[in-house]
This record gives sequence, structure tokens and C-alpha cells, in this order.
Amino acid sequence: MNILLKNGIIVTAEKSFQSDILISGDKISEISKSISNTYEDIEIIDVRGAYIFPGGIDPHVHMHLPSPAGYSADDFYTGSKAALIGGTTTIIDFVTPQKGQALIDAITQRKEEAKSSLIDYSFHVSPVEWRKSLANEIKACIAEGITSFKIYMAYLDTIGLQEGDLLRVMKAVGDSGGMVTIHCELGKEVDRLRKEFIDNGRTSPKYHPLSRPNYVESEAVKKAINIAKEADCSIYIVHVSAKESLKHIRKAQSKGQKVFAETCPQYLLLDDSKYIGGFNETAPFVLSPPLRKNEDNEALWQALADGTIQTVGTDHCPFTIDQKKLGVNDFTKIPNGAGGVEHRLALIYTYGVLTGRININRYVDLVSTEPAKIFGLYPQKGAIQVGSDADLVVWNPGKENIISAQTHHQNCDCNIYEGFKTRGAAEYVIVGGKLAIENGELINSEKRGKFLKRP
Repeated sequence: MNILLKNGIIVTAEKSFQSDILISGDKISEISKSISNTYEDIEIIDVRGAYIFPGGIDPHVHMHLPSPAGYSADDFYTGSKAALIGGTTTIIDFVTPQKGQALIDAITQRKEEAKSSLIDYSFHVSPVEWRKSLANEIKACIAEGITSFKIYMAYLDTIGLQEGDLLRVMKAVGDSGGMVTIHCELGKEVDRLRKEFIDNGRTSPKYHPLSRPNYVESEAVKKAINIAKEADCSIYIVHVSAKESLKHIRKAQSKGQKVFAETCPQYLLLDDSKYIGGFNETAPFVLSPPLRKNEDNEALWQALADGTIQTVGTDHCPFTIDQKKLGVNDFTKIPNGAGGVEHRLALIYTYGVLTGRININRYVDLVSTEPAKIFGLYPQKGAIQVGSDADLVVWNPGKENIISAQTHHQNCDCNIYEGFKTRGAAEYVIVGGKLAIENGELINSEKRGKFLKRP
């Protein structure tokens, strides 16, 4: 089956131009100003007036994440469906082993959980402890096609690493040619502040951001950069939220150190006023790092525009209101996380491109091309080139929506972007050469995504 997209405006990270695109099998086979219909078994779609983007790549999601409140609300099927409808065609999730579990065994287990995904996927693997075998296990993961490793400076009682082990893991990953992605918060300081609030009867969600102030992130970012330099390891700092973190990132980048950074829509568009109110109204916004101030929002937008931050992920990990109620009397027990994979492209287009904060080519770079380049998927993904995977989004720039838990597709009864107005939406989404979304609705739920081995 061939698909011919006629009269669209192709938008890549470098340029925008009007052209037709021919898809044969699962690849882009021709890009030309006017492709004639001389093929058998072809579906022709006239997309005049629409943009054509490479499929979105979300480098930071957590589907089917275990927690004391149960698994997060989206499994790989429901989460990938929401992603598809929003224009995201590839996700990178996580493998978090149990202590003592071999990394390869944990990968095998996670692959089984991901088989229901409607879109292609890869993983970051999280070493949660240091042991003598870990260097060889990291090499085995890289041979398996997983080249990035997530470590946590927080959550020291479960999955976080102490400073000495951070260095050991970074050294092992750096020696193997991989990359470390890192959650930067000073774990001991977070634990101290949280305990202090709870001991003094300050238990509501409004104390969540106060227990994780800006310096807890920015000082951890500084420390992580220094450790990575000592270890000679490339690092990717996830969900940057604090303006003070940016000066450390810029300084390292200016000196040629391989430091990449990501932020998320919640840190661009929401602020800590969301923690004022009753539990049901504020608990959905309990995520880490927390929402911050308007001045942090603006600093992050500037960092997107000037290239300090390379990607926009979502940290997609929604929990229902009932699940959040585990912490109704203790904010430290509220499962952290919120959804966003469905809304990422529309939010950044509406509040980034249409406001003039970034141009449309930078937008494509942030949501697709840079994640592909950083994580070894380019030009298979993140590109509109002959031979690239036929993962494409036909974007209707005029379609208006209002985000609501009543109409969204993530498997959750709350939405942190409730009431946000968006302009622009995925009209058609093609995944692996198959039309999956038509007029904004899922029409093909049979195709399953595949695990992506990354060089």
C-alpha cells in the first residue's frame, strides 16, 4: 500500500517548503514538488493548507509505572493511543530494575509490558545501585541497543544513588560510549525539608513545592555537571524547571562539555499558584520537580529559543484522583506525576510558535529532530527524508480545542491543562507507513509499535 500526501507544507528543523510526499511500505520513498499518480494500490490525501511534520518523539515518559498507589493510569496501549492522537509517534520510556536484578533481565521484562504500544519505543535503563558487575551489564545494554542510562540524585531510599555511585555509573557509561540522563535534585536536602514539614503538621500539597525549592535542583545540576566532567560522560538533564539551573548548563556548554537539557510543558505553562486550594484541586499538580514561578517559565522559554535546552519531553505519568488520595493526610505520599503526552505538540505550537517565542522550525527541532539526534534515532526518526521511517504528522494549523479531562484520551480523570485553549492539531498521523489517525481519531489500533535498537 502506498500513500501520497499532496500539496502540504513540509516543515523540518532546517526549512519549510511545499511538496508532495510518497510513502511506500514503511518508508518515505519520494519527496517532490508534484508527484504524479502512476502507482497502483495508492491512497491519495490532499493536505493543502496543512503542515507536515516528522512524527513527534517524546524522550521522557513513564507508562505502566508501579507505585504504592498502584500502577500509573496509562499502560503502553492507552498511553501510546493518547500520544498518537497528539502527534507523537515514538516514545522513550524507562527500565527500572529491582535491586539485585540484572539490567538485561529487567529490559526483557519491560519489553513484554511494552508490546501493546501502538507506536515505536525505546528505553533508558536505570541503575539503582552500584555492584561489581554493573560495568559489564551496561556494555550488554548498549549491545542490546539501549545507549542511555537514567540515574536519580533524589529518592535515595529507593532508586537514588549516592555521590560516589553517581561517579562510578557515569564512568562506566562514559567508558562504554553511552549517555547518562539524570534527575537532578539534592536527595538529602529534599528528605530533610519534607520531614521538617510533616513533623510540624504541614501536610497539604502546598508544602510540596516548598520542600523542593529551586536551589535543590540548581545545586544538583551543578554537581551533576562536575561529576560528568570528571567521568568524561555525556549527560542529559531531564525536566529542567528552575531558572538558576540554566546558568550552570550554559557555562558547561560554553566550555564544550556534552551537556544536553530537557524541559516539559508544565514548567513552561504552569506555576506554583496551582498548589493553592483544596486537595482534589491541588493534588494533580504534585509532580517532581514541582511547578515554580512565572519568572522560571519565562527563563525556560528563552532557553528553548537560544538553544540551551534541546528538547521538550513530558515526563508523562498520570495518576487518578483516587490514587493521589493516598497522600490526603501527607503530601509526601501523593504519587508524583501528571499526563501530557497527548498535548505536548499542541501546547508548544500554541504557546510557543503562535506567540513568537520560537519559530516553527525550532519547534520541530525541539519536539522531534533533536530527541532523535541525541538518542541515536536520526535520520530513521525525526526527519523527512527519502529512506526515513514514514512517521508523519499532518498538522491542521487552524483547528481549535479546549483541553479537558472529559474529552482527552489518556486514561485518567484529571488533567493539569484543564481549560487550556489550543490552536493547531494532528489531522492525520501516519506511523510506519500506515494511516493511524484520520480527522483526529484513531482508525487503526491493530498495528503495534516495535522496540528500537539505537546505535
